[in-house]
Amino acid sequence: MAIKRTKIVDVFGGELEGQQVCVKGWVRTRRGNKHVQFIALNDGSTINNLQIVVNLEQFTEEQLKPITTGSSLCVIGKLVASMGKGQSYEVQADEIEVYGTAPAEDYPLQKKGHTLEFMREIGHLRMRTNTFGAVFRIRHHLAFAIHKFFNDKGFFYLHTPLITSSDAEGAGEMFQVTTLDVNDMPRTEDGKIDYSKDFFGKMTSLTVSGQLEGELGATSLGAIYTFGPTFRAEHSNTPRHLAEFWMIEPEMAFYDINDNMDLAEEFIKYCVKYALDHCKDDIEFLNKMYDNTLIERLNGVLKDDFVRLTYTEGIKILEESGAKFEFPVKWGVDLQSEHERYLVEHHFKRPVILTDYPKEIKAFYMKQNDDGKTVRAMDVLFPQIGEIIGGSEREADYDKLLNRINELGIPMKDMWWYLDTRKYGTVPHSGFGLGFERLVLFVTGMANIRDVIAFPRTPNNCEF
Repeated sequence: MAIKRTKIVDVFGGELEGQQVCVKGWVRTRRGNKHVQFIALNDGSTINNLQIVVNLEQFTEEQLKPITTGSSLCVIGKLVASMGKGQSYEVQADEIEVYGTAPAEDYPLQKKGHTLEFMREIGHLRMRTNTFGAVFRIRHHLAFAIHKFFNDKGFFYLHTPLITSSDAEGAGEMFQVTTLDVNDMPRTEDGKIDYSKDFFGKMTSLTVSGQLEGELGATSLGAIYTFGPTFRAEHSNTPRHLAEFWMIEPEMAFYDINDNMDLAEEFIKYCVKYALDHCKDDIEFLNKMYDNTLIERLNGVLKDDFVRLTYTEGIKILEESGAKFEFPVKWGVDLQSEHERYLVEHHFKRPVILTDYPKEIKAFYMKQNDDGKTVRAMDVLFPQIGEIIGGSEREADYDKLLNRINELGIPMKDMWWYLDTRKYGTVPHSGFGLGFERLVLFVTGMANIRDVIAFPRTPNNCEF
């Protein structure tokens, strides 16, 4: 009877010690002498390689010759406690089948020590490395934690559209969606593109946010969250920007700004703790190889309450700090990452929630304060990252929202449905957005956002 395959992560559980096992995976290294060979095998289920011990009395050179770094194997043998350092168990091979070879002369990962920049050039193979295996296992666990957190709190998962006719951010940096022939666009009499001939009968784009549609769900179901891809045609070729990224956006009826801050803090602490509890080996590897303060920083987020202060108070601290900033600070400016990180890393030395921003630098839908100058915005600022969550209490007053829309010149033809939520049974409600890649960036300690998404989309880069 054929032996069923056991994942390598399950081999290390110890329950199968002394038994015949079947393991499959890719060769990370092969070393040894004329009597015995040692193969490090990994199947992606764990950061830890499984050592395969090959007694050369049982195998011919012809059988072992194809086994090089990157080749794939099926190994059957006895699982025993290992006498060597660095591993608890090993397999004494009885049978080896080579599934696929990886010729040493052209396999890009044959040698160790490749830079992350080089890895981005071979994105189709980089997930086979220890580093990216760790990153994407952590990414999986964080995604699962997000769904578990909101499900356990009674939120409903709402699928908001990827194709939209509204610009939630008002920035206009959207990817257009069309079925029109771009080489022969239909025109109106005044020479403009005639979108009535397009598939949807109007101009449409890929979404930059599911928030506006999410508010429809919140004012019907009470509390919802979205978790899906969003798109931004912003020409920012930086380590913090992607053209395609994932967003988590909860929206809650009957939540004010304080409820919103409480939820955001609870949520992000939950995700960090979940990662520490479920990704211990991967986080320890990244702490050792890339950032030896990673575990300390993650535990630091859990240890203390987040600081809460107003934008005005934050500006005063920055102005009086004596620090030299690339971008000057004064009341009314949109804070840059350097300002946010100064507050978090130098002044308070813990995460900060900044509230009550000037209305001129925030989106039209944020609730206006009585001072007429600020809105009930809230940004959660993290070490290494800067802003990781942005949100607000939403404007629930029909007239105030309508006036703000008119002030900014937002076309009413795109907003009538959104205004109806304030016209029929309006309620206080709040929400926020978390860029998933920024969370993964923080939890893994990686320095470039392109290294925490499997297939990064950036200016001039759209492979696969």
